[in-house]
Amino acid sequence: MSRFKKKKSGGVPAISTSSLPDIIYMLLFFFMVSTTMKESTLLVKVKAPGATEVKKLEKKSLVSYIYVGVPLGAKNQAIFGTEPRIQLNDSYAKVEDIRDFIAAERESMDESDRPFMTTSIKADETVKMGVVVDIKQALRKASALKINYSSRKVTSVLK
Repeated sequence: MSRFKKKKSGGVPAISTSSLPDIIYMLLFFFMVSTTMKESTLLVKVKAPGATEVKKLEKKSLVSYIYVGVPLGAKNQAIFGTEPRIQLNDSYAKVEDIRDFIAAERESMDESDRPFMTTSIKADETVKMGVVVDIKQALRKASALKINYSSRKVTSVLK
């Protein structure tokens, strides 16, 4: 004679993990597409001056940034002083280095995009105009004639 076994109460069935890799890849792809990479580490203090008429740049991949401001941190101020400094990419530079910087930026672009290259000056609102004029002269010598001044939008300017 055969014995009949009683069914054990199985409880809750296990969760199916067969779609888990699909979900993980979907999340990974979403974050890769939506995340923007940081351009460069700021070594200078930049609080953009206010402006009432502001226009956004169309294609940020064609923009090269020049930062101007007082060095950040007590260590950098002890080395470089408290006068405004120029930052190109991730290092301090002099006005004479701008020509080489523009040439390197042009070389890294596609040949079809080179005529549309824009140089954006992100200067602190306390920087004297003499430094900005020196930068503009260096850009003119490097044939970088499309210049943009970065600013923040202000609703009204006090008189």
